Amino acid sequence: MAPNGNDSGHAGGMIPGSGTPAFTLRLPADWPIPVLIAVPHAGRDYPDEVTDGMRDPAYAALRLEDRLVDQLAEAVAQATGAGLLVAHAPRAMLDLNRSPDDVDWSMVAGGAPDHGGAAARHSLANRRARGGLGIVPRRLSGLGEIWKGRIERSALDARIAGIHAPYHAALGRALEDVRDRWGAALLVDLHSMPPLPARPVGQPAAEFVIGDRFGASCGRELVAAAFAYFEAQARPAAHNRPYAGGYVLDRHAAPSRRIHAIQLEVCRASYLDATLSQSSGRAAGVARLIAGLVRVLAAEVAAIGAAGRTPLAAE
Repeated sequence: MAPNGNDSGHAGGMIPGSGTPAFTLRLPADWPIPVLIAVPHAGRDYPDEVTDGMRDPAYAALRLEDRLVDQLAEAVAQATGAGLLVAHAPRAMLDLNRSPDDVDWSMVAGGAPDHGGAAARHSLANRRARGGLGIVPRRLSGLGEIWKGRIERSALDARIAGIHAPYHAALGRALEDVRDRWGAALLVDLHSMPPLPARPVGQPAAEFVIGDRFGASCGRELVAAAFAYFEAQARPAAHNRPYAGGYVLDRHAAPSRRIHAIQLEVCRASYLDATLSQSSGRAAGVARLIAGLVRVLAAEVAAIGAAGRTPLAAE
């Protein structure tokens, strides 16, 4: 479905330092399918102050971004009529798949807020941050420290207020709208991943990984339908390993209220060139493949909504 006058699209949030929108949300007026595709990690709008503060901007950007996966999402939304939410703010600035308190406070000038004390610095919520990939990524393999120095607390607060909060507010409202129209909704949180190593006994590496938070974010028949689809297309897929989903699914999935969510990882070698930096001639075929998956899952979700039932969680 191509965008038309019946589509509702708007930009939201603001990227500090650039004044440009943090994301764009396009909602089809008639919601032809009960699916919303979200792309939180493909943003490429880097303010000068961000790139100036990076030790190696080109290296870090290429490895932090889900490179050009927003272009796949756009093609899938066009083909299927799914809603589309695309972040323009780069992951280097702020990771939308992390909790706002997932902060490595040692990289923030002034440290943790007083009300948190030691508990805030060492909470379970910021384990990822201490490993270098919190709400503001700090370290990358092959590079080490991403930043030349610490960031100001005011800059962190501005990023959360301008990017994180409005993005998740818009995503939550959109999913409620889909569920209210169809009786059930599905979020496809679309990501890309570096090529995975081959599996044992000569099995090919997974080209796709379906994450459902180990059964917590959607019904088992949705996951089963996804794997059946990939098997029929002879495309190897894995379940939850090494990517089970993150904060987006934890926050927005609510199967008991018939709001389901999966994280879909696509191997970058499937749609990018040999340098994993530019789109390749295979991208259109991968977009068609994902569009087929979206149609299959949309039919399952529509049936859930029509029956007014909650699928059983995966085991």
